[in-house]
Amino acid sequence: MSLREWWQLLHFLRPHWLWMMLAIPIFYASLFIRENARRPWQGLIEPALLDHLIVPRKHRWRFRPVHLLSLLIAIGSLAAAGPTWRREQPPFAEDKAPLVIALDLSTTMNAVDLNPTRLERVKLKLRDLIHRRDGGRTALFAYAENAYMVLPFTTDESLFDIYLDTLKTNLMPRQGKDSAGALHAIEKFLKDETVPGTILFVTDGIEPSAMASFQQFTTKQDQPNEILVLGVGTSEGGPVQDGPSHFLEDRSGRRVFSKLDVAALRALSRDGIDASTLTPDDDDIQWIQHHTQHHMEMLEEKDTRTRWIDEGYLLAIPLAVLSAFWFRKGWTIRWTVALLAFALLLPSSAFAMEENETSSHFSWMNIWMTPDQQGRYYFQKQDYKKAAERFEDPMWRGLALARLGDYDAALNAFALSDSAEAWFNQGDALAHSGKYPAAVEAFRQALLRRPDWQEAKDNLALVQSLIPKPKEQKKEDKEQSEEAPNLPPDQVRFDDKGKQGKKARTSIKPVTTADIWMRNIQTSPADFLRRRFAMQDAKERHP
Repeated sequence: MSLREWWQLLHFLRPHWLWMMLAIPIFYASLFIRENARRPWQGLIEPALLDHLIVPRKHRWRFRPVHLLSLLIAIGSLAAAGPTWRREQPPFAEDKAPLVIALDLSTTMNAVDLNPTRLERVKLKLRDLIHRRDGGRTALFAYAENAYMVLPFTTDESLFDIYLDTLKTNLMPRQGKDSAGALHAIEKFLKDETVPGTILFVTDGIEPSAMASFQQFTTKQDQPNEILVLGVGTSEGGPVQDGPSHFLEDRSGRRVFSKLDVAALRALSRDGIDASTLTPDDDDIQWIQHHTQHHMEMLEEKDTRTRWIDEGYLLAIPLAVLSAFWFRKGWTIRWTVALLAFALLLPSSAFAMEENETSSHFSWMNIWMTPDQQGRYYFQKQDYKKAAERFEDPMWRGLALARLGDYDAALNAFALSDSAEAWFNQGDALAHSGKYPAAVEAFRQALLRRPDWQEAKDNLALVQSLIPKPKEQKKEDKEQSEEAPNLPPDQVRFDDKGKQGKKARTSIKPVTTADIWMRNIQTSPADFLRRRFAMQDAKERHP
């Protein structure tokens, strides 16, 4: 930030404290009146004689207590006024940009111009990207002729790795490529999102027919999301694998070569869509991270939900340094008075004893930080036990207790609030405790307060699917499963009555989230995705 930008953004959160500066001229005026040698003798001695009786003061400037007092008042009033020039997110708001990855699973992603194939190389790159995102919400879509959601937004790295590893081009019901259709599906998925996000297309080419849709997306008014394109492959190209040790051939028997369309990527860049290619190092990951975070921060500067950061604490250091000059010999403020004033200004909790410390020490952290700020400090250090002890805010205390695995205590903390977020967190705590019916009710209460909360809907559906079915329903499912041997060999039947679990973002115990997700899948992840994609494709073709 340049000095000019800083000056334009600088303002005060509590400007009424600047009125304290009026005390400075009052002090100077009182000092001038007190040191006026003529004033006591006026009316007693004739002015003509008084001029000869008064010894003139030598006009040599020196630093005096009144100067220090004026400086302390000026700096103190500035600090109390709350200078600010930066914004921050409110509590519980996201500080990492959400990312939707659209992975191309068309046949050409099996080309071997990248070792071992384009798709396998991309998987390694995406796995590194997810690990570098450090808790950022990420969703995964796969597309060929149609687009399919593999995972909704999640922060669970292990769950993402499981499903990313199962993705193959043969999972797609129909081959082809429709990047515009994938963009429309993801745009629909993001319509209820409140945080500006980024759509990352990982593909070996954007077809010319999709260019208009991409341009229309970026030029749409008040568009909160951006598009990035990561090109996969080389301009020289390579043959496309069609199986182990076998390559795809055209009708004439020649091997099909697939090349990365670099010209198309350049055309996207000219149209305002940032595009890059896969790199052997981490430059492409840094490029994605920079764009996603910068895009969110740029839009959130205009967001009225963000709040200004009070920077007045920075002036505490010069105040402390200047206060030391009060203790010079001959000055009127003494040590005892200064210590008394310092003790009166400190909050009473500043002298609270730290745990496991002797009675001769007090908590210096209490002098400079509120209990909730101390809790955030320990929370970021992953010392959740101390964080739970420090937090006064019940929501944050509940989150710290949940990270400790004490879901009963976390539930009690969340229950102190009646907000949608509190009921959502109660549902999470109850679900992790295995109390699924109670968790269902908690998520319903959250939806009563925020009807359009997609994450609450997803968690509600997930927890409902984990509740054991009645005996009558189990018997019906068993009868249906016994009919399977009578199906024709090439016919696939789907159990429309079965509930398919849907992973939703939870704020606690990501590994447990993966366990719940996997518990709801009765087959391997690859078979599960293949069946789900086929079912979705059938519904789209025969609505």
